[in-house]
Amino acid sequence: MTRLFTYATIVICLGTTATLAVSPRILRPGTTSRTSDESLQAADGAFRDGLYLGKLAAETGQPVSLAVGRWSTDQDRAMFTAGYRRGYDEALTIARTERAQPSE
Repeated sequence: MTRLFTYATIVICLGTTATLAVSPRILRPGTTSRTSDESLQAADGAFRDGLYLGKLAAETGQPVSLAVGRWSTDQDRAMFTAGYRRGYDEALTIARTERAQPSE
């Protein structure tokens, strides 16, 4: 009986630890910071997808084209849009800076 109790306790502890490790971190209002926002965005698949496609579109000279239909939730669509706009704008900024610098 003691052995069964010990095993049950170990399984419960491991399950709790795994659940806490995987659950998203929710910040209290007023404690948000740029680094925490950046880390949340970096972990979001929709944001990363938008970032990549936005950079790709800007580098190939395509106009802004948000293909949000591939994401099913409003949260994912908003994250994709934010990532796309950031990637597109960053790629355009890099291209403008490269054109403005004199070639050697």
